[in-house]
Amino acid sequence: MQELLAPIKSFLKCETPQAWIDEAIKPENLSIVLLDHLICELKAAQSAMYLIRKYAVDKESGDALLEWLKPFESFAYRKEGDWRELVKHNTLTKSMLPKSGTPYGQDLIDKMVLLIKEELHHFYQVLELMEVFDIHYENITSSRYAKGMIRNVTSYEPDTLIDKLIIGAYIEARSCERFAALAPHVDKRLGDFYISLLRSEARHYQDYLTLAEEIAGGDITGRIQRFGEIEAELISSNDFDFKFHSGVPV
Repeated sequence: MQELLAPIKSFLKCETPQAWIDEAIKPENLSIVLLDHLICELKAAQSAMYLIRKYAVDKESGDALLEWLKPFESFAYRKEGDWRELVKHNTLTKSMLPKSGTPYGQDLIDKMVLLIKEELHHFYQVLELMEVFDIHYENITSSRYAKGMIRNVTSYEPDTLIDKLIIGAYIEARSCERFAALAPHVDKRLGDFYISLLRSEARHYQDYLTLAEEIAGGDITGRIQRFGEIEAELISSNDFDFKFHSGVPV
């Protein structure tokens, strides 16, 4: 596990503060940790879906993708449907053609389709754990974390795409680091689940970073550093809203 985490910790500009870990492992906070984790999995899938639709497929394929994701969104945002049925809908494939003239289209599709399938599988697994711990699903507000990075995205292409891929890498890397930090301190069933997520989260971070570097076609060290500093500030500064990616609890 330490070998897997080494590049993650090198990539991130700070470790999760102990104060956040202390708050997250309190029994009374289990529901908010799992609920926010659940929504984070869906948002990760949505973000990857957006990248495919905007940059790699035609409108018809994009519309089909939106329709495919609807059962998950309907459950999460409108509490429609039975969560146990969602596993049957996770059937996305790579059988989509990239737009003509988009050289990175197929690579983006391949990496993001795998990420989407895994994130939605994790979404279902979190729901299973919520059932185990008798936590009922409810809507919650988003944390400041992703929005705090997205507001710094460049407004012209392809830099907009590159920035979003770098942000995706930081989100996945931080998730991986936090799962590892929490695992030794929680119920064994939950800890085992967190450990099981580490390899996929680590690969997601690397996939995002690889795509960013390939599309940029040049050195993006400075941009990675910039978003790393923004991410570290969000993680290490005081935060009144406790969530899975929040800062130091106040």
